[in-house]
Amino acid sequence: MKKQYSLISLSVLLMLAGTSVSHADDGGFFSSFTSFFDRKKEVMPVKNEVYNEECGDCHFHYQPGFLPEASWRKLMAAKALEDHFGENAELDEDVRSEMETFLVNHSADKSSFKRSKKVMASLKDGEAPLRITDVRYIRRKHHEIPEKLIKQKKVKSLSYCDACHTKADEANYDDDTVVIPNHGNWTW
Repeated sequence: MKKQYSLISLSVLLMLAGTSVSHADDGGFFSSFTSFFDRKKEVMPVKNEVYNEECGDCHFHYQPGFLPEASWRKLMAAKALEDHFGENAELDEDVRSEMETFLVNHSADKSSFKRSKKVMASLKDGEAPLRITDVRYIRRKHHEIPEKLIKQKKVKSLSYCDACHTKADEANYDDDTVVIPNHGNWTW
């Protein structure tokens, strides 16, 4: 009987290890293995200093797992950066290329993280939204929040993820980390 439990335990560990290897988009076997059990990291955290620096200077550094590759390619095109939502966000070609590669390699359609898969499931074939707030999954997750709470001065719009998601920079979008300014915790 003891041998049978050992074989079952070993089988379970091997299955989990196999699953972890397939989740290698977050930085390696052991970090994948722990994130398999950590349901809070439902999109891959941003681990790219150039992206954090260049994009994070102007706005929240969105995790690449919220948009598909086609969206990131459109957003990071040199011409598109000249008029990036009304701002000039031009970059040196080396920096632009490095950031585009990072975003594409970790896009929603290449990710094994839970929310990235939900993003992809909500998109029609070939759909490439330019704003995360245009993704149906994201809109659906926020549809019950009264507009006055979203448009208030301390939040402004859904594009300010970190205004309410207190651990957004850690890629933690769990409901229990949501605190809406002038309202408090949000219960879904």
